[in-house]
Amino acid sequence: MSERQNIEWKQSWHDDYLKWVCGFANAVGGTIHIGKDDKGNLVGLSDYQKLLEDIPNKIRNAMGIICDINLLESSGKKSIEIKVNPYSVPVSLRGRYYYRSGSAKMELTGMELNEFLLKKAGKTWDDVIEAGASIADIDKQSIKTFIEDSKLQARLPDTSGLSTVQFLDKLRLVEGDKLKRAAIILFGKDPGRFYPNITVKIGRFGSDSSDLKFQEVLDGNLIYLLNEVQVQLNYKFLTRPVEFVGMHRVEKDEYPVAALREMLLNALVHKSYMGAAIQIRIFDNKLSIWNEGLLPQGLDIDSLKSEHNSRPRNPKIADVCFKAGYIDTWGRGTLKIINACKESQLPEPEIIEKDGGIQVTIFKVPEGGPIGGPIGGPIGGPIGEGGNSTDELTDRQREILEIIIGNNKISKRKLAKQLGINVSAAQGHIDALKERGVLERKGGTRGFWILKVNQSKVD
Repeated sequence: MSERQNIEWKQSWHDDYLKWVCGFANAVGGTIHIGKDDKGNLVGLSDYQKLLEDIPNKIRNAMGIICDINLLESSGKKSIEIKVNPYSVPVSLRGRYYYRSGSAKMELTGMELNEFLLKKAGKTWDDVIEAGASIADIDKQSIKTFIEDSKLQARLPDTSGLSTVQFLDKLRLVEGDKLKRAAIILFGKDPGRFYPNITVKIGRFGSDSSDLKFQEVLDGNLIYLLNEVQVQLNYKFLTRPVEFVGMHRVEKDEYPVAALREMLLNALVHKSYMGAAIQIRIFDNKLSIWNEGLLPQGLDIDSLKSEHNSRPRNPKIADVCFKAGYIDTWGRGTLKIINACKESQLPEPEIIEKDGGIQVTIFKVPEGGPIGGPIGGPIGGPIGEGGNSTDELTDRQREILEIIIGNNKISKRKLAKQLGINVSAAQGHIDALKERGVLERKGGTRGFWILKVNQSKVD
């Protein structure tokens, strides 16, 4: 048994635990048990009577809130239960704000505190009026581009004959003649005049992040960046492989266009616009996009790899992008990235939390061709020049091939763990696959597997 998101166990009371009370009150509520060890085992309290008087007074005097304080008894041992309800208004402890995130308590400062206070007030950052902006700060060409882009999806109400203010009002981006922040981010002539780092930094690197070859910094509104970043990637940063079929020159994309577009859109829509610039790093074998802004409460990295609900950081910006057909509203962006790479026979993308934000990395086809690609023949047929056959593969060996198709960088240890067998048993199956010419390993611990069989036949 272990502590969960809304439960804390403490052997004795310390006033520092008021921070936990504050964190629960600002999140979804929770319970603190005093008199239990960190595994939830009852150890008991000797000073429970004094605590029953002191704790409620300390909570009320420090934060101005009321909690239910209950005395519990089991096997002759007493403990205290502090039930903290969630509050719709922000709760501070001596001027500081705490929040329960997962199983950790965190103090909110800076940008996170600003977003928290807005949320408690029923607002989001992009829904706030920008007092210093006027309709003269809106770029009409960006609006024209947006309208053209939206025609195919037919999600935008009729905008013919509308003035700029009327058009923005249709999108709920103004209050009277006052612009909301979302209007500046989407259509502003110079959004960087109002907010820092409304930019996308693109860098071409060598062997690692310290080896910067050249870079480009683009700034402008979201509509401009969405197009210009793709232009810069295609013509300056990416090498497009060329093949000749007969007398015809055929160009192939280095990475799936659908994956790159979704990665960029996710970064632009979910970015914390008071934070750092979006950063795109391009290496010989991979491309990553990072944007500042952590996942919302209740959503984790694993959730992004399966069906999940859409919870945009900037709902006004997301709604406008939906109307243009740039995104949908079903939380499928990361799934589209994963599926696009799978269809292109690329390794599974990496999605991680990093430096206060989210980073998505896609990888090129590894040396030797795509995993599971048409190298050799299908299962049950000859493989390569040696004519080796896979007729006698065991179910376990086929399972190994399926796992490697999903992740060609998986280690033997992780492969064994996923199969529920020990490493030596996994090694035996791998050796058998190598002997048949079905599987090959390139590199050491940081290498990858080459599957010399058509993945569509691995069944």
